Amino acid sequence: MPGKDQPNVLLFNKWDVRKIEVNDPGLQNVIALLPAVVIPITFGRHEHQRMKKAEVHIVERLANKLMHFGKRYAKNTGRMGGKKARVFKTIETALDILNLETGKNPMELLVKAVENASPNEDTTRIVYGGVVYHVSVDVAPLRRVDLALRFIAEGVRESTYSSLQSIEEVLAKEILLASGNDMSSYAIKKKNEQERIAMSSR
Repeated sequence: MPGKDQPNVLLFNKWDVRKIEVNDPGLQNVIALLPAVVIPITFGRHEHQRMKKAEVHIVERLANKLMHFGKRYAKNTGRMGGKKARVFKTIETALDILNLETGKNPMELLVKAVENASPNEDTTRIVYGGVVYHVSVDVAPLRRVDLALRFIAEGVRESTYSSLQSIEEVLAKEILLASGNDMSSYAIKKKNEQERIAMSSR
């Protein structure tokens, strides 16, 4: 994998990501932690290349999801729309909070949270003879990560509105709960709800 022989560059000049392992076999090729960089920004180089998103650093993919902070029909508007530098500062502060609370490398917790919040099943619509059926389908690994990051970002967005807590504190709390597979996590609730609906459509 690219970046294995690189010098020890720390994420945000703080966190070593080279020894972090992805335990879920289905996600090992789609959660990118290398090459090691200080601030993972690719400037959208992957946009028009199929499956290239799998090589984008997991922190940058989380940042892209967090920028979707507007209404459902206008996701790129609102407080965080397009403000990538601000989002990276938010993520850095949230990782610092996680480190202070747990004493662990916060990137391990983020990877674990993505693994726990990624659903294995989803439903799709099939029209047969003019009748619509909902059928359970397996979720592709790349989409599993996308959904996990979306659930985490949605949980942060829902919790920060009309709340005294800062977005950094809420993000740190959501990652911590999701990494522990805690049912009070918004991302874990959404994952379980989606899998329950898919199970009933088998």
